[in-house]
Amino acid sequence: MSWADITRERRIRLLLRRLSRQRVAMVLRPGGVWVVEKAVEGSRDVEADLNTCYMRGWIEPLANAVPTGKLVSPTEIPSMSGRTTIWKLNDSGWYVINRSQLWTLSGLLVAGLSLVVAGVALVVALLPGKP
Repeated sequence: MSWADITRERRIRLLLRRLSRQRVAMVLRPGGVWVVEKAVEGSRDVEADLNTCYMRGWIEPLANAVPTGKLVSPTEIPSMSGRTTIWKLNDSGWYVINRSQLWTLSGLLVAGLSLVVAGVALVVALLPGKP
């Protein structure tokens, strides 16, 4: 694995953490427009990383073609400058963030080693010629 691959994988995991920190601060009326705090802003690299996460099954689109804009004041509706997709983490994405797969694999390794040790102890105990 090259250094570029390592940094790209790190950037993807950091993007997942940024997605997990998003939250809806308020809903503007009329129209029910969500004001999202800590929103992930798009660029070419971010789009590529989001599509990689989507391909791996870590995120899902919550809503497509949502109008976006910068909130200047909480009392006025912002001018919508573009459209984007709102992404949400699914269970697999949360497992990647919390590194739950590593704990599961570690538990399986310990269970397998325990089974091997128990089998060896049983064979040793059943060997003939033991006083």
